[in-house]
Amino acid sequence: YNLPEDELVNITVYDMMGRAISTLVNEHQTAGYRSTHWNATNDAGSLISAGIYLFMIQAGEFRQTKKMVLLK
Repeated sequence: YNLPEDELVNITVYDMMGRAISTLVNEHQTAGYRSTHWNATNDAGSLISAGIYLFMIQAGEFRQTKKMVLLK
């Protein structure tokens, strides 16, 4: 993802029922290109099952939700 200016960034993974599974990023970041990696675990560190998940990225006033498929 690309941040045009310094912002508080939050990236969270949700299951299809809307329950938060894992918080990947929750910090203030400076402008620039960033990437993150998800190792298919929940916040407790347990592996999750294959399936369809949603992730939401929030940065300042920007908010976007996308769908992803976890294959094992």
